[in-house]
Amino acid sequence: MKNIILISLIATTFMFACNNQKTAQNQPINYPETAKCDTCFNVYFGDSIAEPYAWLEDDTSPQTEQWVTAQNVVTQNYLAQIPYREELKKRMTDLVNYEKFGTPFVKNGKYYFFKNDGLQNQNVLYEKNTLDGDAQLLLDPNVLSDDGTVALKGIGFSNDGKYMSYSISRSGSDWEEIYVMDLATKKLADDKIEWAKFPSVSWYKDGFFYSAYDAPTAKGKEFSNVNENQKVYYHKIGTTQKSDMLVYQNKNFPKRFYGANVPDEENAIFFFESGFNNGNRMFVKSLTKQNAPIIEIASDDQYEYSVVEMTGDNFYIFTNYNAPKYRLMMGDIKNPKIENWVDVIPESEHVLTSAGFTNGKIIATYDQDATTRAYVLSTDGKQLNEILFPTFGSASFSYDKKEKNIFYSFNSFSFPNTIYKYDITNNKSEIYIEPKVDFVPENYITEQHFYTSKDGTKVSMYLVYKKGLKKNGNNPTLLYGYGGFNITYRPTFSTFRIPFLDNGGVYAIANIRGGGEYGEEWHIAGTKMQKQNVFDDFIAAGEYLISEKFTSKEKLAVLGGSNGGLLIGAVVNQRPDLFKVAIPEVGVMDMLRYHKFTIGWNWASDYGTSEDSKEMFEYLKSYSPLHNIKNDGTPYPAILITTADHDDRVVPAHSFKYAATLQAANTGDAPKIIRIDTKAGHGGGKPISKAIDEQADVYSFIMWNLGINKLNK
Repeated sequence: MKNIILISLIATTFMFACNNQKTAQNQPINYPETAKCDTCFNVYFGDSIAEPYAWLEDDTSPQTEQWVTAQNVVTQNYLAQIPYREELKKRMTDLVNYEKFGTPFVKNGKYYFFKNDGLQNQNVLYEKNTLDGDAQLLLDPNVLSDDGTVALKGIGFSNDGKYMSYSISRSGSDWEEIYVMDLATKKLADDKIEWAKFPSVSWYKDGFFYSAYDAPTAKGKEFSNVNENQKVYYHKIGTTQKSDMLVYQNKNFPKRFYGANVPDEENAIFFFESGFNNGNRMFVKSLTKQNAPIIEIASDDQYEYSVVEMTGDNFYIFTNYNAPKYRLMMGDIKNPKIENWVDVIPESEHVLTSAGFTNGKIIATYDQDATTRAYVLSTDGKQLNEILFPTFGSASFSYDKKEKNIFYSFNSFSFPNTIYKYDITNNKSEIYIEPKVDFVPENYITEQHFYTSKDGTKVSMYLVYKKGLKKNGNNPTLLYGYGGFNITYRPTFSTFRIPFLDNGGVYAIANIRGGGEYGEEWHIAGTKMQKQNVFDDFIAAGEYLISEKFTSKEKLAVLGGSNGGLLIGAVVNQRPDLFKVAIPEVGVMDMLRYHKFTIGWNWASDYGTSEDSKEMFEYLKSYSPLHNIKNDGTPYPAILITTADHDDRVVPAHSFKYAATLQAANTGDAPKIIRIDTKAGHGGGKPISKAIDEQADVYSFIMWNLGINKLNK
């Protein structure tokens, strides 16, 4: 049992004191002295844990706002001393300024695609009546705000082709508002839905189902308080949100997600309940029978179940039920329970990542050592053809079971996102849209390496660098990792990395445990009481890069975001000698209290919580980045922490408390600074202007502290 000791916070004051920290130019950094509460602590199973910076959890208080301002002044003063920061920003701006296209998709006989002219803050949605016809602007999110901080999060189309729903978020928040457009007139309807989060919009007849929360009652806490009691509603076009019908809730489990999905057939609605275990529960209700009951058809929520298609009475489920590397199964709406499902695509050696129906066939994608492979199959699961890609990378398909045209996108480290049109009859791909980027892809090399972790496990790692690089142990190297929540990291393209590569850099991604690269077993091997495997895998990746003479301890930087921010914080505490620079972005840094904010409770399936048991508490405490910072003079890397004021997924208090603790500790002279963005969130929907500013700051910090004194032209 966890006991909370109530205290009164001490008055917050700020002083600037020289803590004998120095910049790369050997100038002292005057960190803001953060007020401490000496009587703040929490008790876990009899163990008292000090909380000297608990007051920073109140992210809207005047004291916290003053602290944020003071920290940003210090950070910006430091970054301003880097002589090529503005030059790097200009180069990044030039590189990202090219036309970018999304994969075309078909809805109700019309073609849709997203496009960005180059430096537009948000991508714009276009419509075509025919594939070769003229494109008409349908929705431009850039006109919804002056600074690009209103982002389009999702769209959906009614099955009769009359309406399009779209959801937006403001300032990077996960909260969404849903609107409706009349597609004939292109005018906005009066409909508006508020306080939706992960809304799972699904159209049915003249309305749609969606998920939402009650409006927050605590003013000023909309971005930090725990989110509870999500419900599924039905909204009929032309009515107000107050009149929406409540169709599904579960009062027994307030800290779970609830969503609905109606296939195009509109003969059934599937409900999903998730957020406690690694998967979800699944229910179905017939829409052809009046007063039909809701039937639970899959109850074991350690597995994932999602409906990918429905044809007549048959529904197709993508699942890892008794199949760690996933399979496609088929059920019958007349006998829908899981014991009646049959295999269509059985589990195989590699991880099945998607399956879609088109032209009477199935296109299935797999992860093979964290790179996409794609195949055409018959509807009974027999392989017909492989769709070949140019190199290691990531592919995404767009198709409709009623349409002949199939499109997919492909990209890799040095291969910009390219749109292909695929002829399924002749198994032939042709470039449909090829981007024009200001660099030569052929000048870069992508390799896959395999290294051995601490316990003997083989781990994949991708590297990219410019041709001519010498393995002399002296190359600036940036190692990225995530390792959580069954998420796979494949080679992908980003113009922001190019200046680093052009200045002799090596970029690497380690496919560590906790991710989904090798299926659910790989994921589970990096969760809860096995989380240390994630850190060991990442540390071993750094040691491998050094042993293979790509780099050295003095030239190795590490970066990760969110769960990857936790990774960076943990490995820096465990092996501060191994890295020269560390960038924990929007990280989960307080492993004892993470579940107390917004949707943090949803991460317990990966982490466990400090309330579960004494053993779980002790394990979390043993690696929590906030609680394991050394204070004995051990030199730490140069650290730049990043977060944002509207991050309501991993609340900024994680980074605030971590930064304050680092700055107060005796960890050597390297800088320990924090960059706190405004009108921004966890990263989704960030306008390109803010992305450029952030990446210029991050990369200039990395490159400067790795000893790059000037930029190559």
